[in-house]
Amino acid sequence: MQIEKYSIGIGDRFAHQAPAQLNAFLEAAKLGIQAVPVWNKSNREHTIIGSEPSSVRAAADAAVKAAGWMRPYYVDADHITLQTVDRFIAASDFFTIDVADFIGKSANAESIRAFADRHPELSGEIHIAGIDQPFKGSRAGLERIAGKFLLAVQEAGKVYRHIVAAKGADQIIPEISMDETDNPQTPPELLTILAAIADEGIPIQTIAPKFTGRFNKGVDYVGDVAQFEQEFNDDLCVIAHAIKTYGLPANLKLSVHSGSDKFSIYAPIRRALAKHGAGLHLKTAGTTWLEEVIGLAEAGGSGLALAKEIYAGALAHIDELCAPYATVIDIDRSRLPDAEMVNGWTSEQFVRALRHNPNDAQFNPGLRQLLHVGFKVAAKMGKRYLDQLEACKETVSRNVTHNLLERHLRPLFL
Repeated sequence: MQIEKYSIGIGDRFAHQAPAQLNAFLEAAKLGIQAVPVWNKSNREHTIIGSEPSSVRAAADAAVKAAGWMRPYYVDADHITLQTVDRFIAASDFFTIDVADFIGKSANAESIRAFADRHPELSGEIHIAGIDQPFKGSRAGLERIAGKFLLAVQEAGKVYRHIVAAKGADQIIPEISMDETDNPQTPPELLTILAAIADEGIPIQTIAPKFTGRFNKGVDYVGDVAQFEQEFNDDLCVIAHAIKTYGLPANLKLSVHSGSDKFSIYAPIRRALAKHGAGLHLKTAGTTWLEEVIGLAEAGGSGLALAKEIYAGALAHIDELCAPYATVIDIDRSRLPDAEMVNGWTSEQFVRALRHNPNDAQFNPGLRQLLHVGFKVAAKMGKRYLDQLEACKETVSRNVTHNLLERHLRPLFL
């Protein structure tokens, strides 16, 4: 099983938007954008909502059948570990192996020395096509990098082999995620990681490194765009080098996590992909849930009332909701309107505050981020929330499709 060159991870918190999401890919195909969907939902999200991975597979399969989609599609076991992977194995064919918790924890000294012995090429001057200056390596430097990342890669190997034992190597697409950590990986670190992955025998098809800057949930990239562009290009060069040097899969590509709404880096990504002929996996995750809330508010009436209720509930439980996402949100609480003010808003006011339009003076990034992590409030509503989605299906679907097509697929690939 091989992932296509361009793939987009699409979250669907409540398993109601797969048809609208798939419609964006159908419309994109008419424009010449050959991207495939990867439905993803993490163990944390399943736990909060009370759903099972089988619901993601069922929603994806039903949407594909109804739309007559003839291209591949996938279901991602998102950010799984050895402790959480089993519930995903039957329903998933894409596995995002998350080893961030092991980064910085050292492997034993013997395995570090053995790794350095196997890879003398990483201890000297490293020349990588496409990167102007060679990297100056050393044995001590290599052992330092291995001490930081080798245990994480070994853990990824355990998870990969566990999945293969249950499902078979030819039935899965493995991804390794190292993005949820404090510091970005340098090109020599990424090359060392890829060498270790090859040693572990993991045929990864996508890798999610940590980039410079903040990838906050549901809002634009925060950081130096020029520096990101340089890093992204360098990482593509490192991957191409590692494929040739270590025999990793030829279709190995970068994965950008929390990639939804990162409008300022889409043009740099597009330029880099064209320059290097490279592929991309980009995860949009919770942006679809926000489009559901926008669709409810846009519909007015009971839909708007429910959207306001969700905001009030999120505001009342802000500490609880934000805690698990502390590293990927940045909310200025002084700019959050109180529930009473929002309760008096018109449909247009609510939509303009929530919709990600950086040029709109009414857009409120703090409100958007709070609602992004506030899906637990809707989950507790249960059937009442799902019934309202059905009642407002037209406006919700339109917003979901438009967001994915016009704000993500078009700027990334056209």
